[in-house]
Amino acid sequence: MKEEYHKWYSPTLSKDIEMLVFGHTGYPVVLFPTTSGRFYECKDFKLIESAKWFLDEGLVQIYCPDSINELSWYNKDIHPAERVKNHIWYDEFLLNEIVNPICHEKGLQKVAVAGPSFGGYQAANFAFKHPEKVSHMFSMSGAFDIKSFMDGYYDDNVFFNNPMDFLPGSNHPDLWKMKIVLGVGEWDICLESNQQMAKILNDKNIPFWFDERKWAEHDWPIWRQMFPHYLSKI
Repeated sequence: MKEEYHKWYSPTLSKDIEMLVFGHTGYPVVLFPTTSGRFYECKDFKLIESAKWFLDEGLVQIYCPDSINELSWYNKDIHPAERVKNHIWYDEFLLNEIVNPICHEKGLQKVAVAGPSFGGYQAANFAFKHPEKVSHMFSMSGAFDIKSFMDGYYDDNVFFNNPMDFLPGSNHPDLWKMKIVLGVGEWDICLESNQQMAKILNDKNIPFWFDERKWAEHDWPIWRQMFPHYLSKI
């Protein structure tokens, strides 16, 4: 299984960014880490290993960029308005320094996005904001409402980075073309959040798969089962 390490100075974020890329060819999948996870987290917790067959067969290529959650949603040392602005910079970074270059290199219009836990939020937020760039969205135990990080603060920037708020009013035609999976465990702390997102998608008649795994909790073992199953849908 081919593995490449990349590090560069991001002009969007004004900081160094690191990323691991797995596989030698195949459909691009951008995989986000959990809450405080780094670019190597999905490798360390063997989520990448769970996708080994798809990588070895050249069916997918997985990109694991760093997050900046410690500078945005989880930075309690700055005003909530600054937290969400920092995330907006991260969204711009993903679009202009990750997704667009991948599409250009591979001659594609879209990529797949995925992530466990808070990575599920990252995947969903990016996909629903940029449906013209995302073909598949795989959320594994994600949550989709970030208002709890805002200490009561709310503005348009929060609205447009909170899928539970902006998705009901979005009518981008590519939303109906996206392959969406909401994966969650029966005993998952994020079950209710996934049920709420499922209702929004149902109300809009957007096709999706609600994959509730019995006797499963919010943890890596179930995500290692989900991820290769979802990759088989690409």
